[in-house]
Amino acid sequence: MENTVTSQDGTTIAYTRVGHGPAVILVDGAMCHRASGPNPALAAELAGSHTVYTYDRRGRGGSGDTAPFAVEREIDDLAALIEAIGEPVFLYGISSGAALALAATAAGLPVTKVAVYEPPFVVDGTRAPMPHDYEERIRDFIAAGRPADAIRYFMRTGVGLPGIMVAMMRLMPGWSGMKAIAHTLAYDAAFVARFGQGKPLPEHEWDAVKVPALVIDGGKSPAWIRNGAADLARVLPDAAARTLDGQTHLVKARVLAPVLKGFFA
Repeated sequence: MENTVTSQDGTTIAYTRVGHGPAVILVDGAMCHRASGPNPALAAELAGSHTVYTYDRRGRGGSGDTAPFAVEREIDDLAALIEAIGEPVFLYGISSGAALALAATAAGLPVTKVAVYEPPFVVDGTRAPMPHDYEERIRDFIAAGRPADAIRYFMRTGVGLPGIMVAMMRLMPGWSGMKAIAHTLAYDAAFVARFGQGKPLPEHEWDAVKVPALVIDGGKSPAWIRNGAADLARVLPDAAARTLDGQTHLVKARVLAPVLKGFFA
């Protein structure tokens, strides 16, 4: 069932609720929302044991957007959803959504446990670091009316995909939908860019995450993103790490769901 809540700055946030049991909110990564992303399939896998909430982050899908953007506004969006739920929640985030989930937990939202899958943190020399002006470059592309260039820059520089693969994306059916939400790539960059400089994560960045955390990675994912997950587990106050054999950043819901159920039990 689709519903909406109103965030602190008046932005409408659309969400869907399925299942029965303790509440879990799933947070999408870049270029994803309820109609195009991995979390609806994960919600279906979790619905037998939890009430699962998927939502469109601001600027995407059925949600609105209000300028100017600040990372605090996305935390406010989650706060509004949790207030509507009416009880503390389990929180799960994937990719840049993992960074948002951690920031929301650190901000003191009523989160009982937080699980994250492969936040895109670059903590060593196993890949090129993100440029210091990474977020600014994306904003410049959007301001110039060049969403396709923003996507290409994100895919090549942020994700590290080969040029030929990025070039072929223009032929995919979902390309126009990607361009429609390309401006939100700057929102994702605001959460992850400073952790992409090829340096170990700051020792005390997430000291306020007092609840149990689970950091998950895929056994077939690139070394850089797995190393980032390991370093995150190292600096979080109360974290366990888990590797899913055979999985990549495109993790299968049927493989991930049992791990989350066990952690949230």
